[in-house]
Amino acid sequence: MLYGGMTGLSLTSDSELERARGLLCALGDFVRDAVVAGRRDMRTEELSSVSRESVADTIYSIDTLSEEAITEWFVEHWPAEWPVELVAEGFDDPAMRLFPRGIRLEETRFRCVVDPIDGTRGLMYDKRPAWVLAGLAPQRGDLTRLPDVFVAAMTEIPLRKQWRADQISAVRGRGLVIEGVDVRNGTREAVVLRASQAHDFRHGFASIVKFFPAGKVVASRLEVELWQSLYGQMEWPVIFDDQYISTGGQFYELLAGHDRMNGDLRPMILAREGLGMSLVCHPYDVCTALLLAEAGIIFETPDGGVVDVALDLTSPVAWMAYANETLAELARPIVRRLVEELGAP
Repeated sequence: MLYGGMTGLSLTSDSELERARGLLCALGDFVRDAVVAGRRDMRTEELSSVSRESVADTIYSIDTLSEEAITEWFVEHWPAEWPVELVAEGFDDPAMRLFPRGIRLEETRFRCVVDPIDGTRGLMYDKRPAWVLAGLAPQRGDLTRLPDVFVAAMTEIPLRKQWRADQISAVRGRGLVIEGVDVRNGTREAVVLRASQAHDFRHGFASIVKFFPAGKVVASRLEVELWQSLYGQMEWPVIFDDQYISTGGQFYELLAGHDRMNGDLRPMILAREGLGMSLVCHPYDVCTALLLAEAGIIFETPDGGVVDVALDLTSPVAWMAYANETLAELARPIVRRLVEELGAP
């Protein structure tokens, strides 16, 4: 099948690329504002009730606020001359993922991957901010993959008591645009974020994902073995653990210089334990990995390769991210060995 995005109709001019970045930022703004307004009169019990199960994840009531906003925004604001397929958590019906309405899949030029609320669980209990994640890639059908993303944006959905929400965006190869938005009045100001330049993990935050009971023992053991291998059996280094239940949130902590390493090995760990893959990282969770690259942060597979996954809703994704190459060189050989030792069940 020949798609519109495969006919050479890609974005090349500065104005087109900047327009694409602006669109993803506007989408994030719209969804953030819709969630902030929609939850205003809702209690935690209402926000955290299960709405339904999608092919990708559990959909909570708070998620439906963002889904409605995304549909409205694409109908009203996405350029008709840039027909697009939306790939997003909660949008399981193929007919509802094409914009403008009435086009066929083969007419689309782009695939836009969106996580409407990454960090639902923390946000619905008002514990930690969540993120609207969006990445745009040329449409290549089933061949469209994460490295094809050339524009990305992540937009913070703040806690109820929080007035500033950050937004980070980029066109590939052109650096980051970082702004803080005052959600009370919409004003914006430039924000400076810088990844950690530390050359050691001690006295810093560095974590392996262990959000849920499934696989937690194995993940914890791997983490302990990593630090013991790096610093010796006789030393218990002071390294802080932080379980931010949001891939976008983990990315932000790296971008802001708060974390020195984050990694998600759930697909490998759960396979080793013979458990299901429902509670793992998916391509929409990592669709803003471009932002890490623009900041000089190392984002790779656990064995040090390129994270080259299909831009779909269900593929499991394992990854490691290091704030800089020095830290990556310290941990990478050990992580690679530990993953290999996981082996088969």
